[in-house]
Amino acid sequence: MSTTTKINPFEAVAINGLSLQNRLVMAPMTRSRALGHLPNEVMAAYYGQRASAGLIITEGVSPSPNGLGYARIPGIFNEAQIAGWKKVTDAVHEKGGKIFVQLMHTGRVSHPANMPEDAVVLGPSAIPVEGEIWTDALGMQPYAVPRSMSAEEIAQTVAEHAQAAKNALAAGFDGAEIHGANGYLAEQFTNPHVNTREDKYGGSVHNRLRFLLEVVDAVTKAIGADHVGVRVSPYSTFNSMPAYAETAETYKALTHEINRRKLLYIHLIESSARNSDEGRELLSYIREKFVGIMIVNGAYARDTVENVLDAGRADLVSLGVPFISNPDLVQRLRDNLPLNAPQPETFYSPEEKGYTDYPFYDN
Repeated sequence: MSTTTKINPFEAVAINGLSLQNRLVMAPMTRSRALGHLPNEVMAAYYGQRASAGLIITEGVSPSPNGLGYARIPGIFNEAQIAGWKKVTDAVHEKGGKIFVQLMHTGRVSHPANMPEDAVVLGPSAIPVEGEIWTDALGMQPYAVPRSMSAEEIAQTVAEHAQAAKNALAAGFDGAEIHGANGYLAEQFTNPHVNTREDKYGGSVHNRLRFLLEVVDAVTKAIGADHVGVRVSPYSTFNSMPAYAETAETYKALTHEINRRKLLYIHLIESSARNSDEGRELLSYIREKFVGIMIVNGAYARDTVENVLDAGRADLVSLGVPFISNPDLVQRLRDNLPLNAPQPETFYSPEEKGYTDYPFYDN
């Protein structure tokens, strides 16, 4: 798709029934401030500060105790968590913002020390992530070997996503994004080197997409397709995800299936796909074929945001780290103001420092 229309990323837009203050999306970013896996007042302040984004997508939020792979990440599977998230959504809505929850089950990207006592590290197959993961209790630890999910555990996990989506609406969220990217559970099923199953969830491209599509179907049945997006990262090897030959075939098939289900948006992480002709062709294919809202992500800055929108390659653009260090990022980009420098050493710490203390621009 291409266009000659000049698009202002900072103007309000209504697209596919979604009315936004602007075309800039705050990307989902793990921040590890949910002590006890509960959203809290500090998190409400953090998201409220950034409510000038056209759309906020939260950090990854687990639909299940089994999906709490990292230290201090939030869940949305009990009443206390729903109440905590209500404070967050209220803070964003009071400033005119929109906010979707990102449902993220980490699957094998986990360690028991980061999880409740009765939780289990699960994956499509008993193949661990390479390397180590941080735990507050034990420091760095090797990733756990996941338990290969039974058919019953798969069905339970799908149902947990549906209930989490209902919980999200009860907490005041405007919708839900299903995390099918970055090597977490849904993408673990799609990768033939991580998913070596011999049942209906393994083998062919169609079978390996089955889990993600069952989650999509359950969530859309729970809250409506017009409130649901999915995030994907073709060609990414993050979290020990080996490259595989059927990548383009997989994501073309997924695009077709998501179209059939009339999802609100695809959130496409482009960075890895840009590195090859096949990857770039796939990005173009997804944009051409997908009928919903296209959100792209990939180290964009002001000039490249404008370029990608003007070229018709996306409807919205998501930014990550710049939103961490600039609560007023929209204003700063719109008015060409200097940006605060991020502090990577505090990205995942439990303190307010490096979280809610980045300054707004001083006029």
